[in-house]
Amino acid sequence: MSTPSSTYRVQLRPEFGFADAAAIVEYLRELGVGALYGSPMLDATPGSTHGYDVTDPTRARGELGGEEARKALAARLKGAGLGFVVDIVPNHMSVEVPKANQWWWDVLRNGQDSPYAPFFDIDWSRGRVLLPILGDDNDELTVEGDELVYYDHRFPIAPGTGGGTPREVHARQHYELVGWRRGNRELNYRRFFDITNLAAVTVERPEVFAETHGEVLRWVSDGDVTGLRVDHPDGLADPGGYFRRLREGAPGAWLVAEKILHPGEALPQSWPVDGTTGYDALREITGVFVDPAAASVFTRLAAEQGVRTDYHAVEENARRLVTDGILVAEVHRIAALLHGVDADAARAAVAEVMIAFPVYRSYLPEGSGHWATAVARARKRRPELAPALDALDSQVRGAPEGELATRIQQTSGMVVAKGTEDTTFYRFTRFAALNEVGGNPDRFGLSTGEFHTLAAGRAAAAPATMTTLTTHDTKRSEDTRARMAALSEVADEFAVAVRRWTAARGIDEPALNLLAWQTLVGAWPISPERLRDYLDKAAKEAKLRTSWTDHDEDFERAVAEWPSAVLGDAELTADVECFVKRVRGAGWANSLGQKLVQLAGPGVPDVYQGTELWDYSLVDPDNRREVDYAARRSLLERVQAGEQPEIDETGAAKLLVVHHALTLRRDRPELFTGYRPLQAEGVAAEHLLAFERGTGLTVAVTRLPLGLERAGGWRDTVLPLRTGEWTDVLTGRGIGDAPQVSALFDQYPVALLVREDS
Repeated sequence: MSTPSSTYRVQLRPEFGFADAAAIVEYLRELGVGALYGSPMLDATPGSTHGYDVTDPTRARGELGGEEARKALAARLKGAGLGFVVDIVPNHMSVEVPKANQWWWDVLRNGQDSPYAPFFDIDWSRGRVLLPILGDDNDELTVEGDELVYYDHRFPIAPGTGGGTPREVHARQHYELVGWRRGNRELNYRRFFDITNLAAVTVERPEVFAETHGEVLRWVSDGDVTGLRVDHPDGLADPGGYFRRLREGAPGAWLVAEKILHPGEALPQSWPVDGTTGYDALREITGVFVDPAAASVFTRLAAEQGVRTDYHAVEENARRLVTDGILVAEVHRIAALLHGVDADAARAAVAEVMIAFPVYRSYLPEGSGHWATAVARARKRRPELAPALDALDSQVRGAPEGELATRIQQTSGMVVAKGTEDTTFYRFTRFAALNEVGGNPDRFGLSTGEFHTLAAGRAAAAPATMTTLTTHDTKRSEDTRARMAALSEVADEFAVAVRRWTAARGIDEPALNLLAWQTLVGAWPISPERLRDYLDKAAKEAKLRTSWTDHDEDFERAVAEWPSAVLGDAELTADVECFVKRVRGAGWANSLGQKLVQLAGPGVPDVYQGTELWDYSLVDPDNRREVDYAARRSLLERVQAGEQPEIDETGAAKLLVVHHALTLRRDRPELFTGYRPLQAEGVAAEHLLAFERGTGLTVAVTRLPLGLERAGGWRDTVLPLRTGEWTDVLTGRGIGDAPQVSALFDQYPVALLVREDS
């Protein structure tokens, strides 16, 4: 198994292709990275900035440099001793530009007679393929040669159907162009969430798997690729079967699944994968740096501001919005498979069960307890649906591999993701540091004991799983989150400040207003343009006053003007900046602490591009901004020369931690095994999080630094260690086996200790 010591995620795009990635390989090697981990590399929609909109899975993306540049990158990585992990997208393909996807183009041209018709999850029983791209059903079309044209959109004309008016030609095609609003109600092909431009692929068919994965698996068999990250397996008809087939094709590769686990949920044990992409670890690491005592203060503040604080009710309403509107076409398709039940009752029962899911989905027969919980919740909420729910439960359990069971399970993940991550997290803004992918916003913080239990479980059950703090999908970067976590230690002060700021220049929507002030402090300093774009997205995702499809132009204009108004108000800006200074040092301590815990803890740590220095990014596309590698190379050279930088705005102290931890993991893998909690002794013991890996490595970090400061510092607190002499890798200093914590942390609020005889 080619498990890397660590990974470094890069976001490939036309402006940063294979050759650009090859140019940073030497830097990554010097940093200590074990493998380069790249975003999707197969051909995608022209101009795509992320690559998840694959159009041709049989070739490397030309806009990144094509096959020769890909091979050159692989060779450069091999020469440097680094692995190569590739992100793959099995669930869907882009159909935004039909001609760019030759399989889809052929389906549109030839309908069910196309050899590629079975490649896409299309319900042909409902007639022509519905394409909701028109402004209105009656918009004008034109014919140009053998193509039907609507503005920049072009579609093929089936052989022998080209005579007459454009509308007459259109009526003879295997597809129907309709107004875009009809898509949510009537779409007859499965899509990725609510994105009609991404059509689902039937990868459960062996021939489709072979065609869509042949090229990537060739890269693996050639030795170019050592690991695969699988995007959105919950959308697949049979995730377990998919992973078994993928493992057969890549027997020695490191495989991780982008699977969101709720607290207490485990990966299906039948999946032959090494773990998840790390959102579970992110939730736990963030949690231990949040002060649980602040919960009541933030709850009162939110309620006072008019933000709803009953999390589960907010979540239920948001999920219902998804089933009743955004994904109503999918609900109707599933309900039609339920036999012996009135259509309206069937739709209501299907929707209610998906709304009630305690996790993203089940994988029957695995996860039967989650299915049972969802059905029980639905019965309690809607007792009048008992007959329909009984029928649904019976038919799903009776045929767990049937179409009804398959579709409701793969769609429940879409309902949970759209309803929770993409709606609730922008409505329930009590304390946004917890509103993260895989997060649990109703649980305010995590004790050290709980953290140790979870980390020890990861070391025992999934030592090769990925861990992360920032990804291309996180709502905010790790350093933004770390500073926001510090707000939990000055909750009363922050509440007073929010009241003052809101009175001066509040946003006329409570949830967005509270989120905006937390974001402004967390991401400071931030340009008006970046903050404007973030708040525009947040407002539309919340769907309270405006949305992506139903716009309130006046409200959107007010939100767009807010950042410039706030940042242009000298008195208010000075007030905000003063508060940022209050928590900035604690944010830095949290950043260093959570990073070292991730890098040295159980699992394979991933470093998202650029986050080896402070990075105060927000949700995509803000987190895909260009990374200044020249600056990072310069700072790394200084660290390698022995410099021990101050903890300041440059972020060099974080790079020091990242470099030493990654290098030690790569060079001394035997140290990073097992997990043993350590307990400090003394009055400030609860402010220390420490653990041992193997018998020769100890990690110690500061938690809740502002509370520690208020209480009088470390004072008599000591950290008992195994007998022997220890060295702090970060400073090079020798440490005894019972160090005073005040001395251990006199330079940095974290320590990475190696026993000399280990």
